[in-house]
Order: sequence, then structure tokens, then C-alpha cells
Amino acid sequence: MDQPIPAVTADHVAQFQQTGFLVLPGVLSADECEHLKRTVQADLDPLVGPAEYEADVGYPGSPSDRQAEGGTTPRRLLHAYARNDDLRALALHPVLGPWLSALLASPSPMLSQCHHNCVMTKHPGYSSATLWHQDIRYWSFDRPELISAWFALGQEAAVNGALQVIPESHVQEIDRGRLDSALFLRPELAENQPMIERAEAVNLKPGDLLLFHCRLFHAAGQNQSEQVKLSPVFTYHAADNQPIPGTRSERLPSIPLVGPE
Repeated sequence: MDQPIPAVTADHVAQFQQTGFLVLPGVLSADECEHLKRTVQADLDPLVGPAEYEADVGYPGSPSDRQAEGGTTPRRLLHAYARNDDLRALALHPVLGPWLSALLASPSPMLSQCHHNCVMTKHPGYSSATLWHQDIRYWSFDRPELISAWFALGQEAAVNGALQVIPESHVQEIDRGRLDSALFLRPELAENQPMIERAEAVNLKPGDLLLFHCRLFHAAGQNQSEQVKLSPVFTYHAADNQPIPGTRSERLPSIPLVGPE
């Protein structure tokens, strides 16, 4: 990494605590982005599993099943940390140590191998839209205090399904009745409208890093461009914030995140 690690300030921490997300521009160089894209493409064609397919999730716009047209379109490449040295190094990127230590108020952040730990692949034509949700909905830890790191390897905007977020939603208490059976926010309810109207798109340039809280409501549209969008995503927790025994959150051991010397 040629770029200096940006310093974390109290203002950054306060901003994250208030809004639930933060963008660090230019964490990866253009050469690093291109190298990682080649690495990911090598696992996409031919496809190297494990992978989740668009047809598996049943989200709006996804193929009805794996036998349908576009049914073998991958949605994400799983177990990114264990796939190769490039993705392993990205998951332990030097910028993450000091920033996650500050934002999690923990000297020892840990990478979860059980959640995210993937490359999101949004393909033209068969990509689905993801409705408003919180990632913590299916995660089980002592405290709902985890942070995800989303690396943009290319331009991310509305046209190719960039992430949208609802600022400050990570601190809101949402009654169960405002969510549907899959724990997505119900857009038809009048009480959810003011919240959804505050949403904003997170436009990212190649190399940008988005950090966001596990309770932040977010969504994403379909990819209307002609290029596949590739976004490696990893999730981190404090060492003293343990997964609940017997849940999927403890299936694989967490990895210590070693910061710069």
C-alpha cells in the first residue's frame, strides 16, 4: 500500500456514532483495484464455490430458480478470507486496525468469518434489488456492535446498484410490526415513510472504503449498467463481543485484526 493511512480523529468517531457510516476515500490505489478485480474474476469464470446465487435469495429482480434464465448468476463469492492471499490481505488491510479500534472502542478488533466475508457480485441483467434491512437481523453476538467494511473496486452509483443508507437509523428502535416476515422494513407503512425519505445513496469511487454499523438500515438497487460490480465486504467485532454459543455466528473462529506496527 503506497497511500498513507488516514488518521482517525474524534470528529470521525462522532460522525460515525451519529450517522452510522463513514466513507474513507482512496484507500486502495487504481493498481490495487485492478489486481483485485482480476483475482475475483478468476473465481467467477469458471465459478469457484462456495457461492450464493441470485436465484437463492428470491429478491426483486432475481431469477425464479437456478433452472430459469440467469439462474446460475452468482450473487456473492463466499469465504473470501480463505480464498486466496489477495482477499486475505484485504480483510486485514492496515487501514482497518486503527479505524476499527477507534470506532468499536476496542484495542483488538476481530474479523468474523461467519458474516459477510464475501465478494458481492452484482451482474447486469440478473441482479436483484435488496430491500431495507439491518445486517444484525441474523447475527448473534453479546452486543449488536459490529462494523462492516465495504471496498469499492470500481465506480458505485445508482446505475449499478450502489448501496443506499438511512443515516442515524442504527440508533432507532423499530417495533417488530414495522418489519415483514424476513425482517425487511415495510415500505407500505405510513410510519416508515419519514425514515425512508431520509435515505441517501453512497456513491463510491474505485478504491473507496465504506464503514457502516450493523444496525444501519441499508438497501441496494439492481445493476442497470453493462459491467459487473465487485465489492469485497468483511465484518468486524471487538474481541470482548463474543458470538452466542450454538448460533451460526460462532461456526468459524474470528481472526485477530493486526494493525500497523
